[in-house]
Amino acid sequence: MANANSETQDKIFLSEKESRRREMILNGAPTKTIFYIALPLVFYNSLHQVFQLVDTLIAANMSAGVVSTVSFIAQIETMLFAIGTGLSLGGSILISRSYGAGNMEKVREQISTLFFAGIAIGAFILALTLPLAYPFLKLIRMPQDLIGQGTLYFMLAITAIIFQFINTIYLATEKSRGNTKIIMWCNMLVMIAKTILNFCAICLMKNNLVSLNTAMLLLPVATIISQASLTLIALINLTSKKNPLRISVKKCAFKKDFLVPLANLSIPVFLEKFIFAFGKVIVNSMCASMGSTVVGALGVSNRLGGFSTNPPTGFQEAESSLISQNLGNQNVKRALGIFYRTLLINISIASVFLALMLIFKDNIINLFAKGDAKFAAEINTIYTYECWDSVLISINASVMGLLYGFGKTRISMTLNLIRLFIYRIPPLFLLLNFTNIGVPAVGIAMLVSNGLVGITSGIVAIFFIRKIRKSKI
Repeated sequence: MANANSETQDKIFLSEKESRRREMILNGAPTKTIFYIALPLVFYNSLHQVFQLVDTLIAANMSAGVVSTVSFIAQIETMLFAIGTGLSLGGSILISRSYGAGNMEKVREQISTLFFAGIAIGAFILALTLPLAYPFLKLIRMPQDLIGQGTLYFMLAITAIIFQFINTIYLATEKSRGNTKIIMWCNMLVMIAKTILNFCAICLMKNNLVSLNTAMLLLPVATIISQASLTLIALINLTSKKNPLRISVKKCAFKKDFLVPLANLSIPVFLEKFIFAFGKVIVNSMCASMGSTVVGALGVSNRLGGFSTNPPTGFQEAESSLISQNLGNQNVKRALGIFYRTLLINISIASVFLALMLIFKDNIINLFAKGDAKFAAEINTIYTYECWDSVLISINASVMGLLYGFGKTRISMTLNLIRLFIYRIPPLFLLLNFTNIGVPAVGIAMLVSNGLVGITSGIVAIFFIRKIRKSKI
């Protein structure tokens, strides 16, 4: 009754469908609710992994050097995009809590503020990064044989950031309302459009209509076009009069009571993603000392590992949103119950996908190697070690969802920085400089870091939950 009164007072009325979904999130059967909200995200994440493999496969059809360039730049893109990720996640947590509390006027205000802030920050990053592309790549020691075309590739790739910022914030606002189906369909549109355009690029190259270098540059162009199509959909939806929570410049509220909590939640996530991605760039630079194709092999291995780790990530995203909404509704017990169920689901899924990947590993690797025995051996060597951390990574994903849901982004940041700067880079450095094992060092470092962070996050979760129970919130 209180929620209904609040909505009436705020003069914002949810549709019958959205009201039913909100009621299910706050009071429905927990396991059924988790699957209802998570399955579209899991389906998208799994399909996204397939499309990423297709993208890598397209690059592999060009050359191993293209694979290495794409893999190297991908980590830098992730590093820059970390700002949007942090902003959207922090905003999503706050919006979810307001949504769970039934304060729809505040939800609309928060969505509008978050959206326009994202556009401004994205434009600033673009203006700052484009002129400094070449010196930046040189500073982070991109292999000399890749840096020429890599600079142009990088400039095109980061041009897509302004669209990705808008899209990420739009999808975060939908997730905060439990509307995960639209996230799935929108992202599928982007993936399909991008893949079709990438296939066109390779067909042009195969038919000698464009050079290899030009075909490689068409890959980020495909990203720009596909992301821009989603941006158009986002703008139409967010400004539609049929949307009760539509954005408005007048509704923007750059107030302390929103900006301070947003900064407290978003900055740790940004630092976590940014530094972690930058750390991966360092790892790529270290791997490049063994040859530029090793960077590509690591990228392919990461893609293969994603088949086991991406589905749990989908459940993690749903978990954090569900926990935030139930905390907004003052139901801590239900929030913790969602974590327990998500943890069991993620461990089970990771185990099944690990078994499947082990069965089909050789066939998939051969698709990328394209007869290059050395490249195939490098991929296989790294993935042979990396694959065994899948279950422990699923535990880490579940704990991240718990921490994000409770707004403990500083703890999640600390865990991921430990994962990189204690569990990954030092072991890799020691293996590369004080042993002669070569490429296996990369796979061993991945296994050690991912495995240990899974164990560490499990321990953190135990102490965190005990603290919550003792506090009797």
